[in-house]
Amino acid sequence: MLSFEGCVSFRQRIVYSTLTQRPVRIRDIRSLDAHPGLRDYETNFLQLMEKFTNGCQIQINTTGTVLTYRPGVIDGGSFEHQCNNARGIGYYLEALLVLAPFGKKPFRGKLLGITAPTGGLQGNEPSVDAIRVSALPVLKQFGIIADLDIKIKKRGCPPEGGGEVEFWCPAMRTLRPINLNDPGFIKRVRGVLYSSRLSPHIANSAVSGARGVLNTLLPDVYINTLCQQGAAAGASPGYGLCLWGESTTGCIIAADVRGEAGRSPEDVGIDGARLLLEEIRGAGCVDSVTQWVALTLMALTPVGDASVIRTGPLSEHTIRSLRLLRDFFGVVFRVQPDQE
Repeated sequence: MLSFEGCVSFRQRIVYSTLTQRPVRIRDIRSLDAHPGLRDYETNFLQLMEKFTNGCQIQINTTGTVLTYRPGVIDGGSFEHQCNNARGIGYYLEALLVLAPFGKKPFRGKLLGITAPTGGLQGNEPSVDAIRVSALPVLKQFGIIADLDIKIKKRGCPPEGGGEVEFWCPAMRTLRPINLNDPGFIKRVRGVLYSSRLSPHIANSAVSGARGVLNTLLPDVYINTLCQQGAAAGASPGYGLCLWGESTTGCIIAADVRGEAGRSPEDVGIDGARLLLEEIRGAGCVDSVTQWVALTLMALTPVGDASVIRTGPLSEHTIRSLRLLRDFFGVVFRVQPDQE
């Protein structure tokens, strides 16, 4: 049994434990915090794991500071899960992207909650839009093509959520190695500005702010606006912007922001465009959010088949994931600095 301390990389520890079928014990989970133990969204994530695995055993002490997790077999199938509104659906969906291909049956999941990023201007996790446009193409590079899709049925903004997302993924026998070494040049930028229960004027102002930055660099910029009202708009008003750049070699780099009270929509659009340009400046084939997903799937390709990927600067989240991949899988990556 592997043993860890603290709450850092909690989700990755559970995901890698499930993939390797190695039980874990996590101690001292916020033991010195004013409110020690697991947070509600973390226990909610464990409940999600129970829904599509068979034989999963979870033990939590009375204070919530010690967790023992014995993974079950990834079964897959159809399920529905109400996500905790402290985190967006992207927090849960990222984990499913890594786990779903290795189920006994194809995944047919419905997730309910917040579709936008949470945690301020740049969220703690990507929005569902960013995952759909940037992470799904990476999965397809590994041969996961048929019946792979993410559909946003309803938008959900903080704090009440009310969004609905459907996720389909086939069951795979094996993954094929990848060679993503040429990021190419950005030839066009696309985006979606979504708003729920707000005036269309807000959406138009945010789009104008983003275009004011991007059109000075390239002419091919198109941002779609989705202004929703009624049941499809979720339970809370709000808006957000997801932008992605498409390169000449097919690579997609995405970034997203969420509007906040007290900030003008035009400033939010400008910030979204600048975040995208910062991601593109890294000159990688994947954005910083998708790095850990790609590296995890690389570690799960057949033994003897080497995969190659070019990334921008590794995020702290990705570096912690690399250490966990070494601990769980015994896989060590050869990281070389980019001479260009």
